Parts: sequence; structure tokens; C-alpha cells
Amino acid sequence: MPIHWDAFLTAVRERGEYPTDHEAERAARVVLALLGAHLVGEVRAELAARLPETFALVLLNPLQAQEPLSPERFVRATAAWIDGATEQTATWDVSAVLSVVADTAGEELTGRVLLQLPVGYDLLFGRPRTG
Repeated sequence: MPIHWDAFLTAVRERGEYPTDHEAERAARVVLALLGAHLVGEVRAELAARLPETFALVLLNPLQAQEPLSPERFVRATAAWIDGATEQTATWDVSAVLSVVADTAGEELTGRVLLQLPVGYDLLFGRPRTG
């Protein structure tokens, strides 16, 4: 069952310390659009099924990536899509959204998502790999 829109947006807003829902939603849309370009098949569909419908559609209709972006380039791409963002604020945005996505997805699905991404995304999801 997908998380409710208000609960997801509230979690992103609190995690990212955004002053308005609009700012939290903007960050979530950009990050999920970029993330969707990196995920394929069943993993992307399962993750979308756990998100509120509007965000699921963003994930399923992603911005096209020519190649998988390293975590650093993912952050730079996020900064490019958010007016006034810097790499520092974009890192905050990415981590706020992806950590809520990880909480929503659960450990098992988050692990499968991370397997589709280049090394280093575990930190952006707030799930540092051990060992």
C-alpha cells in the first residue's frame, strides 16, 4: 500500500527542514525524476507502487540519463534542476528525499534499489553499507 501524499511530503519537509510544502515537493519531484532514470524493471515498479501516485508517476516517467550518474554527478544534476541550488544544498535535498524513499520502501527493496545504482548512493539514502 502506498504511503499517503501528506505523510510522504511531511516526512520530506521535516527531514529537509523546508519552510514550505512547495519547496519539499520541488525537491522530491527533481530527485525522483533523476532516480527514475537509473532504475529499471520490477525494482522501479515496486518502488513506484509504494510512493504517492503523483510521485510514482514522476519516478516512472523520468528525466533521461545518458549513463548512470555517480552520486556526485547526481547531486550536481539535482542542483542544476533546482533554482538557486548549490551542490551543498542539493546534497541536502537528495539526502532528505532519498532517506524518506528508503524509509517508505523498506530495507529489502532499498537494498535492491541500491544494487541498480553506482557505488556511493547508500550514503545518499542514509543507509551506509557496512563491511
